[in-house]
Parts: sequence; C-alpha cells; structure tokens
Amino acid sequence: MDWKQHEAEDVILHEGLHEGDGTVTRRRFFAETSKLPVKIEVWELPPGASEGSHVHDGDDQLEEFYYFIEGNGVMWMDGEERTVGAGDAVIAPPGVDHGFRCAGDKPLKLVIAWGRPRE
Repeated sequence: MDWKQHEAEDVILHEGLHEGDGTVTRRRFFAETSKLPVKIEVWELPPGASEGSHVHDGDDQLEEFYYFIEGNGVMWMDGEERTVGAGDAVIAPPGVDHGFRCAGDKPLKLVIAWGRPRE
C-alpha cells in the first residue's frame, strides 16, 4: 500500500456541483484504499464559483465538516448566510440545506470531510 499521496495525484474537475456555478477542483485522498468511515478532499473554487444548495437526508444522510484554508467566501445554512475565510470551520448536520461560494477575487481553498453520523 502506498501511504503517501500528493494533492495533484487524484483530481476531479466538477462542473456545477449540486447545481452550483463554475468548476470545483476536488483533490481526493486515498479514496480507494482508506477504511475510515469518512471521505476527505481538498477543494478549490475560483472567484464566483459555488457548491449549490443541497441537503443530505434519507438514505443519503451525511454530516459534513468544512475547514477553510485560503480565500474568502459565503456559506449558507438553513437560510442564514455567514462569511467564511482562512481558519474558519463549519459543520453541516444531516437534513440541513447548505452550500457556499467563493466571494473573493482569489480562489477559495478548503478541506472537506464527510461521513455518516453516529447513532
């Protein structure tokens, strides 16, 4: 098993993620080898790009954790908007409508981890 990976090794360009605007660059880590109950990626959004509003419920019940590394953005959850930037962390519980966009003139870079919540 290879235990080291660089962020350039497993990249997905996702156009219109959750019906958002622009392209989200997704960098996956150990997607095929990790046995952890979470997935972890680094995302980068150019100015104006967004992850559209979405809800994880029913059979798709997930909890998501966002940690912002660079840039400025706006995140919304259940109709409330807040600015986000480097050093901010956000948790999106299952069943809550949420999304975000890059609101600055430089890319917004973040770590996202998601998985099924504990009972």
